[in-house]
Amino acid sequence: MKNTDNQTVAGRLMSLDVMRGMIMILLCAESCLVFVSLKRLNENSFIIDQLFHHPWHGLRFWDLVQPAFMFMAGAALYISYSRKLEKGITWQRNLKHVLIRSFKLFLFGVGLHCVYAGKPVFELWNVLTQLAFTSLVAYLIINRDPVFQFLFSIALLILTETLYRYVHVPGFDQPFTEYHNFGAYVDTLLMGKINTDGWVAINAIPTAAHTIWGVLAGKLLISKQTAAEKIKALVFAGSIGLLIGFGMDLSGITLIIKRISTSSFVFASGGWVLLMLAAIYWLVDVRQNIKYAWFFTVVGMNAIFIYVFFETVGHEWLNGAVGIFTGDMLHLLFNLPVNFTGLISALAVWFAECSLCYWLYKNKIFFKL
Repeated sequence: MKNTDNQTVAGRLMSLDVMRGMIMILLCAESCLVFVSLKRLNENSFIIDQLFHHPWHGLRFWDLVQPAFMFMAGAALYISYSRKLEKGITWQRNLKHVLIRSFKLFLFGVGLHCVYAGKPVFELWNVLTQLAFTSLVAYLIINRDPVFQFLFSIALLILTETLYRYVHVPGFDQPFTEYHNFGAYVDTLLMGKINTDGWVAINAIPTAAHTIWGVLAGKLLISKQTAAEKIKALVFAGSIGLLIGFGMDLSGITLIIKRISTSSFVFASGGWVLLMLAAIYWLVDVRQNIKYAWFFTVVGMNAIFIYVFFETVGHEWLNGAVGIFTGDMLHLLFNLPVNFTGLISALAVWFAECSLCYWLYKNKIFFKL
């Protein structure tokens, strides 16, 4: 008889909580300007550059965060759905909840752009608006055979390739050129504008593959296969993703470009995410190295709340307020370099927001959509 790991049997995969928490802690650090402050201290550091998106053609560590976010959402979607099935809640009955949640995510995503702009705007580049679409797509096929789900995700990537390569609109007929690709053209139709950093709203189509692959990973991790079999499957799939993604890039077939989520980027980033999940699953659920796991889970269990919080209250008020009494005060009293005190301020805000998550966790307050 095959043995599965205790966490899976208990119905809880701590590795997923840890990975989701890691993602949110990193996103929180970015919003608190920790990475910007480090960059100001050392502008020519390869390691620090990894904490920023690649400007166009290439792949950095920070380019993996959003795919991991989408991927974990898919895994959580399947695990939550499987538990509801056990309680007798049907797919049709749960569809209403998924539709409402996707609508809320969409509203939050659009609302965040209004906060950024300081006025009402209609912009669809936020990760939450993308997640609203990818979650719904993944749920609509959640009961289908894994082979169908995988082939459907590939079809989304083929669709993306086709649109970029074969829809020729004057001024937007260069598939891999910033501001002159099909995605930028669609943005002019949807929003009447082009993103100044090269992001496009139809990234939601190819990155839906990440969410679907997350669903497949969720199915695998709560299956009755042994831990060793699960890890082998994740490592194999991740390795294939890397080979395909970087192979397409190096051969010149399709360049790896995060900002328009090319198919090669989806494969390469998905491959890295699968390998990371395999490593965390092995460390946390199999080897039971959980001494410090609580730190990540307390943040991950309020993921959407803390994301909205640091992108609104944090961005608009907390960053500056904490900075007054930390870095600004240190500069005033001890004449410390501004770049150094800026880092102190950023770290203080980061600590404050993580502490808020801990307070919510201790008081059993969990915000869910």
